[in-house]
Amino acid sequence: SAFAGEVASTCNLLMAWLWNGTFRTLSASLSTAAAFTPTAFKPSSRSFSVTTSLNMALSQDELKKMVGYKSVDDYVKSGMVVGLGTGSTAYFAVERLGQLLKSGELEDIVAIPTSVRTKEQAEELGIPLVTLDTHSKLDVAIDGADEVDPDLNLVKGGGGALLREKMVEVCADKFIVIVDESKICDGLGPGFPVPVEITPFCHEHTLRTVGNLPSCAGCKPVLRMGSSANNQVDGDEIAVTDNGNYIVDLHFEEPIKDAVKMAEQIKSTVGVVDHGLFCDMTTAVIIAGSDGISVKEPSS
Repeated sequence: SAFAGEVASTCNLLMAWLWNGTFRTLSASLSTAAAFTPTAFKPSSRSFSVTTSLNMALSQDELKKMVGYKSVDDYVKSGMVVGLGTGSTAYFAVERLGQLLKSGELEDIVAIPTSVRTKEQAEELGIPLVTLDTHSKLDVAIDGADEVDPDLNLVKGGGGALLREKMVEVCADKFIVIVDESKICDGLGPGFPVPVEITPFCHEHTLRTVGNLPSCAGCKPVLRMGSSANNQVDGDEIAVTDNGNYIVDLHFEEPIKDAVKMAEQIKSTVGVVDHGLFCDMTTAVIIAGSDGISVKEPSS
């Protein structure tokens, strides 16, 4: 049908954008994105050139690059204070911010990184950095997520930076989440363990206490070992965060019944520093999928 052809054409244009890399002048309409998104796709004033069509499936990294670049193009303006997230998707948002600062398309930007590795990347790109000590109010924060539920509640912290991410992102007027479609779920929990940052002091006691909370019923708490930057066992030593703390990953076989209640109970547990449930914080989620880019916002 004509509609199917139009959607296919749009997908090809999106794939060509990613491979082109110049991101200069928009030469093709992306209006059909409205067919698969609650919020119509609105091209940024910073447009890009589409010079060729590629009939191939996009890799997960290519999808991450699409949403990372779009988040900066659409939500960052000169003069802003920007929160920089941590992880494989946020990496591309930081990269794009550095590009636009270098080209002069953005000016007078200062940014707050949420981890040591994001700080190092931003410094390499020449992005001016500050901290919450001098800038407690942010215009926008951009970060990825490990899971996103229908209410736009998130699981974050797979990369071990959950405390700094939450401290920065809760201070932002807008919190933009960037994901590929694999992170969208019907309920938080089974698809990705919920990380909880705890103090090293009596950490086994805190692990048991969290695991026994009524809202965490059915979970299996596992102390993160090896690198704090992932939840895979890749070493014999206990993983240590940038803040000198430990992480307990809560594994669920069934969806969490009440993420907000669980977040409150975990946070109120003595010995817990913070957790990876980000509830009622999201301004918009930019999603890259096989059919293109869509944007989802909280229901009013």
